[in-house]
Amino acid sequence: MRIKRLDYVESVREKVYERMISERKRIAAQFRSEGEGRSAEILGTMEKELRQIRSTAYRRVQEIQGQADADATRIYGQAYNRNPEFYAFLRTLESYKEKTNKNSVLILTTDSDFYQYIKKAIPGEAQNLAPVSRETAP
Repeated sequence: MRIKRLDYVESVREKVYERMISERKRIAAQFRSEGEGRSAEILGTMEKELRQIRSTAYRRVQEIQGQADADATRIYGQAYNRNPEFYAFLRTLESYKEKTNKNSVLILTTDSDFYQYIKKAIPGEAQNLAPVSRETAP
């Protein structure tokens, strides 16, 4: 004898379906929970590696900047030792450049360092330097 179909009472059938649904939901919740755990683990590893990469990069940047500063100081020192007056002139120019913009007007007195350098650079023409009006200046 063979059973082809078994009919349950409606209330029993609903309970069977409810148990099947709740079992599937439990399995789905378990998979979600495992996935969220794995996700948290991966994110934690990623954040740890990211902090390590940033730390290494920051250290490397500091090393490079330190080396560049040391090289610049060495070069400035060599330039100063070769010609201290030229170095002073260069520092004066850099100072003017830092403190002025394209709309600035530079007024030099005869006792300013910059004027003294110009006077020494062009000995015959330094006495002929006259103030230039704004209309004729380029």
